[in-house]
Amino acid sequence: MPAETKTETYARLKREIDAVLEGERNQTARYATAACLLSEAFDHYYWTGFYVVDPEDPAQLVVGPYQGTLGCLRIPVGKGVCGTAAERRETVIVADVEAFPGHIACDSRTRSEIVTPVMDAGGRVAAVLDVDSTDPDAFDAEDRAGLEAICAGLLNA
Repeated sequence: MPAETKTETYARLKREIDAVLEGERNQTARYATAACLLSEAFDHYYWTGFYVVDPEDPAQLVVGPYQGTLGCLRIPVGKGVCGTAAERRETVIVADVEAFPGHIACDSRTRSEIVTPVMDAGGRVAAVLDVDSTDPDAFDAEDRAGLEAICAGLLNA
């Protein structure tokens, strides 16, 4: 049997995540499940997790469920790749984190990164999904499309 393409893997993961999360109301459980399944699916994912908008200080993202090494505890909206994605309300792909102005190095082994916002029904950012790789230029348009599709179904309605 031929190996799955990356696009096929993302489509399968979306179906799996949606099935596992069906009926689950707890948002932490939803994010933790997605982070785990995504992390296990791709060898080039080094750190996979969520930064959640702090309800007490919406100008801050606070670390949520993740798989990987120690993450930064807080990231200001507008700072680093995560904060930039939250501020722009769009996915940000960084081929070389050293070339990204204001990059926040939570782990010095990270070489590339993709961050995708999780939007609420009102169009506000609720969280961002952050995926880091120790490989340079590890993420592309297929990753963007796959992660955006997965993130679109993560919020408990």
